[in-house]
Amino acid sequence: MNKSVSISEKKEFIGWFLNRYELQKKEAAWLLSYLSSNDQLLQKLHFVDNVRYVSKSMILSTKCSNMTPFKFTKNKRVGADVETAFYDIRSYPHEDLYIGLYFKDRATCPEYAAVLEVNPMEKHDLAQDHLLSLFAEMLLDQAVEEFRQHELYRRIDDALAVRDEQTFLQLSEQWIKILESRK
Repeated sequence: MNKSVSISEKKEFIGWFLNRYELQKKEAAWLLSYLSSNDQLLQKLHFVDNVRYVSKSMILSTKCSNMTPFKFTKNKRVGADVETAFYDIRSYPHEDLYIGLYFKDRATCPEYAAVLEVNPMEKHDLAQDHLLSLFAEMLLDQAVEEFRQHELYRRIDDALAVRDEQTFLQLSEQWIKILESRK
């Protein structure tokens, strides 16, 4: 996914997409057609999973999606007017444009995966991801251990309640081992 997608691949994908899906806003389909007809714009166009943190983006959704029909964002200003987006794109063809497409089966669509790029503004620090993963694992281990201790404590109480001395002694030994391991 972290690759450069050619102009022809983007153009082919847009044609494929428009032939198979109907956008919630018909004007958005026209805008996509316009983008595919201009190689300079296609050079600056990027399909991404997530449009957060970029200065200029569009979200386009098909009728089979429950997402926002159309959203254009530039420098933290958000609008739902396709015409405004068109004028901005036409006036500033040198600016990168990041597009998030929402349609049925997008996660498993090989045509979409072929043109998908990584949003360069998303900060993925592998060391931080690894530390977070380790932290999550430690929390999970702690939660499991606490559950086991509470369950053992409950079973000891139950053995006392029914006056089952053998079970009580056996479970108490387990409890003592847990206490000793904490030292």
